[in-house]
Amino acid sequence: MFRKVLVANRGEIAVRIIRALRELEISSVAVFSDIDRTALHVRLADEAVHVESYLDIEGILEAARRHEVEAIHPGYGFLSENAGFAAACDAAGINFIGPSADCIRRLGSKTAARTLAKQMNVPVAPGSEEPATDLEQARELARRIGYPVLLKAAAGGGGKGMRRVDAESELEAAIRDATSEAERAFSSSEVYIEKVIEQPRHIEIQIAGDHFGKLIHLGERECSLQRRHQKIIEESPSPLVAAHPEMRAAMGEAALGIARAVGYRNLGTVEFLVDGDGNFYFLEVNTRLQVEHPVTELVTGLDLVHLQLRIACGEPLPFAQEDVKWRGWAMECRVCAEDPEQNFFPSPGKIVQLREPSGPGIRLDSGVYPGWRVPMEYDPLLAKLAAWAPDRGTVIRRMLRALEEYAIVGVETNLAFFREILHDAEFREGRLNTGFVAGFFKRRPPAPEIPPEMELVAALAAAAQSGNEQPETRNEKRETSLWLSEGRSGMLR
Repeated sequence: MFRKVLVANRGEIAVRIIRALRELEISSVAVFSDIDRTALHVRLADEAVHVESYLDIEGILEAARRHEVEAIHPGYGFLSENAGFAAACDAAGINFIGPSADCIRRLGSKTAARTLAKQMNVPVAPGSEEPATDLEQARELARRIGYPVLLKAAAGGGGKGMRRVDAESELEAAIRDATSEAERAFSSSEVYIEKVIEQPRHIEIQIAGDHFGKLIHLGERECSLQRRHQKIIEESPSPLVAAHPEMRAAMGEAALGIARAVGYRNLGTVEFLVDGDGNFYFLEVNTRLQVEHPVTELVTGLDLVHLQLRIACGEPLPFAQEDVKWRGWAMECRVCAEDPEQNFFPSPGKIVQLREPSGPGIRLDSGVYPGWRVPMEYDPLLAKLAAWAPDRGTVIRRMLRALEEYAIVGVETNLAFFREILHDAEFREGRLNTGFVAGFFKRRPPAPEIPPEMELVAALAAAAQSGNEQPETRNEKRETSLWLSEGRSGMLR
């Protein structure tokens, strides 16, 4: 096993990896930007070093050499799917905890992955096999495919560099915005065009492969609840696949077929869209650990970060496909500093008070603490709240209990929004698709107004509970008002 590993990431995923390293008695080295000097992952790591950016390949490699690490874990986002970074690690004699640079090149490029999927007879949504290089070419491709279409970043996912285009008049502005966002997120402005599959389900398959050619899948995750093309609630199993178990076998085999074609090793995820008739189409491969990996861990009993580390240091997979068992149901809510009532606009600011849930079947992967200031410069994800129970109905009720216990004062969050979603009849019946959130906003009842006198009570309570510190923003007063008005009591911790 490795002696020392550098974590090239931030936030809750860096905390998650550092804790896994400690469990395996591996020393950890954190990197941090100017903004993150006081971040939780910096506090928890055995050593920490400043870098200019989490995209600074040379700075990160220099930190790795200086601190004599044997491996680098990239987490997700940033450099995790950068083939150049993986190759640079190899050239420096440092293990990259993930697939090979060649695998990332062949699968990390969404257009190359689509071509490979076709070669493996995996269904693919109509679209271009090469990036659109100019506006005229994009117009020609979109006309041939037929509107509506999606512009998608060729070098990454997570909703970055993605734009829906319903008519040719929207295409020029959409290309400008998508290429700009893709360049900022992935250092590549390339985008390709794909036909829109209306109201699909988004289902993904977790895969794992070792250095000895063994490849298995760990089942599916339903990721259909999204805002701005980014997932917010995930679960395993999928309500659809649970009702049609033959779909798991078919999607699992399709995912493994793509992985075998490139000699895949370590962890990855093959994503699919499923239409209203139950037909699935290859979407993309994420050559990294997924944000939503806790739900797979909860239903399989496996620790995926431990598994990544063991594979990376040359250990074989300790089980076969027939050994993988799925038990119960798991669900995850991505807790973000954002305002659902304002199109999920980010809500940076200081976390004045924090109360976190616990209890049977509850897991919280968090990267924040009271007094920490949520920056505007990074993704607003604060924590991932996960729940496990024997069945879907129970896991929903357990998650609701945890959401009721969870309170964050100082920034707007999506906690109340999640409580509404989990009470929604369509959600409870498992009628999910990627347009679910938009439909929910159309049918939900209007939110009650907070009485002015409650605002005053909230301001006084927040001041008293934070050592007579006056609330800094309207957000603090509003969050405390909601907390008080819903009958919660007791000091936050």
